[in-house]
Amino acid sequence: MAVVAGVRGRRIVIGVTGGIAAYKGAELVRRLRQHGAEVRVVMTASATQFITPLTMQALSGNPVHTSLLDSSAEAAMGHIELARWADAVLVAPASANFLARMTHGLADDLLTTLCLATEAPVFVAPAMNRVMWAHQATQHNCQVLQQRGVVLLGPAEGEQACGETGAGRMLESRELVGVLGKHWQQGPLPGCRVLLTAGPTREAIDPVRYISNHSSGKMGYALAEAAAIAGAEVVLVSGPTVLACPNGVERVQVETAAEMSDAVKAYAGQSHIFIAAAAVADYRPAAVQAKKMKKNVAELSLSLVRTEDILAQVAMSTKPTDKVFCVGFAAETHDLEQYARDKLQRKGLDMIAANLVGDGLGFNADDNALTVFWQGGNQEITRADKSIVARELITLIAERYHAQSTN
Repeated sequence: MAVVAGVRGRRIVIGVTGGIAAYKGAELVRRLRQHGAEVRVVMTASATQFITPLTMQALSGNPVHTSLLDSSAEAAMGHIELARWADAVLVAPASANFLARMTHGLADDLLTTLCLATEAPVFVAPAMNRVMWAHQATQHNCQVLQQRGVVLLGPAEGEQACGETGAGRMLESRELVGVLGKHWQQGPLPGCRVLLTAGPTREAIDPVRYISNHSSGKMGYALAEAAAIAGAEVVLVSGPTVLACPNGVERVQVETAAEMSDAVKAYAGQSHIFIAAAAVADYRPAAVQAKKMKKNVAELSLSLVRTEDILAQVAMSTKPTDKVFCVGFAAETHDLEQYARDKLQRKGLDMIAANLVGDGLGFNADDNALTVFWQGGNQEITRADKSIVARELITLIAERYHAQSTN
């Protein structure tokens, strides 16, 4: 099965309303996940009479939402959480009753409230009897919704569950996935191959001890997801983390700086953009003990040697005609701009994203703030969840990459 690239990595809320076509919602959720989307399902009370929430939970991998006021949600307002989480809302099937309620701006259940509260695009896939679809009231409601920016998908014509034939069938799941994919195919990095590093490295001292750092890999993984959403083919070379690989991303697992260097060399020549977000150890033990070292002396000296500078090697190893666009990271505790600009110049980078660590920022935190520098410019990315910061940074990288490619 060919993956619909535009859907990969997207967060999609599927709304299911009451109607026999609700069974198609199960196939839609399954297909979206096959194509790399993350899916959450909202069901109306009527929908649960046709298909169980347990079925949708099993297919989506997430709890199904049915209540407007959810005690398990932040501030008991699940509609706000879902509204901010979603990249798109697709109501499939959308019954005549739901379309009417949506037209009048009602917010008397979770799904209608979510549609009012979200800033994401809203799609509806109508499904109903042919006469109900043709009725003047339904047609008027659809016209009003389209004028408000709601995207109408279908319906199709054919045999209906009631035995009649005509317009009113819900579009098939493959068609709906295809439409969603086309909606996002205009991402800023279609067809680009992006190579990323993320997480820490571990440099062995003996079989049970190693040198490492506090990097969690969260920023690098968020960037990999954002690059995939932007339409890129993404390879993520990751040091040890507990994070799940983002949808649609190829992960290469490594442990040491040397292993990370070898993996990067293997992919760099095939890549357009290299983002070095990993916190690679600067030094490794000169010799690794074959057996566990015993605590039998009061003091111990450890001889260290420099590891290879992976980013500098990639930045300086390609010819101007096939140069990889290189983005570095600088995590500093002070003098942020001075150190970042020095690293930008010294390593021959195209961009560098600098951030202060400490005071709740940087390592192991869920949010971040960046100052991005390039020759002749800079831009602030304000403090936000790392997934949001990652999308802003990928957008900026895409702009600078395309600007440089056209010069």
